[in-house]
Amino acid sequence: MSAISNFPAAHRHRAAPVGVSEAGKFGFRSAVASVPFQDDIFWRSQSALSHSRKAAKYPSVQMALVDERVARGRNLAKPSRILAYDLVQGPLVRWSSIADKSIPDPPTAVLVHGILGSRKNWGTFARRLAQAFPTWQFLSVDLRCHGDSASISKRGPHTVAAAALDVLKLVAQLRITPRVLVGHSFGGKVVLSMVEQAAKPLARPVRVWVLDATPGKVRPGGDGEDHPEELISFLSKMPNEVFSKRDVMNALIKEGFSKDVAQWVVTNLQQTSSPGSSSPSFSWVFDLKGIAEMYQSYEETNLWNIVEDVPRGVHVNFLKAERSLHRWALEDLQRIHAAEDLAADEGGGVEMHVLEDAGHWVHADNPDGLFRILSSSFQGIKT
Repeated sequence: MSAISNFPAAHRHRAAPVGVSEAGKFGFRSAVASVPFQDDIFWRSQSALSHSRKAAKYPSVQMALVDERVARGRNLAKPSRILAYDLVQGPLVRWSSIADKSIPDPPTAVLVHGILGSRKNWGTFARRLAQAFPTWQFLSVDLRCHGDSASISKRGPHTVAAAALDVLKLVAQLRITPRVLVGHSFGGKVVLSMVEQAAKPLARPVRVWVLDATPGKVRPGGDGEDHPEELISFLSKMPNEVFSKRDVMNALIKEGFSKDVAQWVVTNLQQTSSPGSSSPSFSWVFDLKGIAEMYQSYEETNLWNIVEDVPRGVHVNFLKAERSLHRWALEDLQRIHAAEDLAADEGGGVEMHVLEDAGHWVHADNPDGLFRILSSSFQGIKT
């Protein structure tokens, strides 16, 4: 199994900024390298960004916005720097986006995180899927304003639709045709918006998984659950640079957020001081102003039209976490069940699932149960 990242796995610090012209052209070089990860898994950095002379020893990859072209007999490609991503490939996959275009891409699943998350949220789960389904590959992304993608300049407005379009541009640039889309929470609306906007980039049939989110009204969690709007507001009052992760955790817990949420939030802190420094300092890896705009869009975006008029060849699966009681109203469940019957008559599909023994953080609370439920999507599509 291999995993390809467009940000170097061995260097998790923020990539150096690069110049972007109005036409979306990028003038930098991309070093192609391999470093061991674990067992038979290898991280191959597809675009280790560098302006150094050392990078010139490696094959050069020039970046452009959407198209990717491979010149015969030359190691020349034009992938875009749209989003940071990891591509985890099963051990039987022998394919690269810069390979001969006559080679068809393997079946691909796209994994999308929630608000204030990152592609790292899916890392362990993606590797487990790749081991179980060796002919598949799994693309996880950092959405705009999140993780490593926060260093990639994006024009506003920062909305669900804009985030979905970013992912569609990325899969088009990589020459990937996704067969499965999986989105958690905010990411659930992102994958529904991908279906709403997509034409060619999505295959038919395509299976869509919306994990613990509804297509319309956003209902905050109850006691003991996360409250993203309040969390974003609290974080916006904190300094951009902090000197202790522990102090940030304590401040969050004192404010009433759970220890789990506090531990998760500080994973977005990146050390800015030199290792071993007597005065360590950390900064946030996300663009909180952009994320606040994205969350407002999440609350306002209504995608029931996709569910109640499912395009032919699209199968939409909703997964409700058993302990996520406050996010789901009886009206939501009734509309989804009504859509199940209608979609079956129209050549599409809608289905409701419940993940037992799980709160909102489904891939952390019950990964085994989630794996069993999602597995049907990878077994049911011929490769």
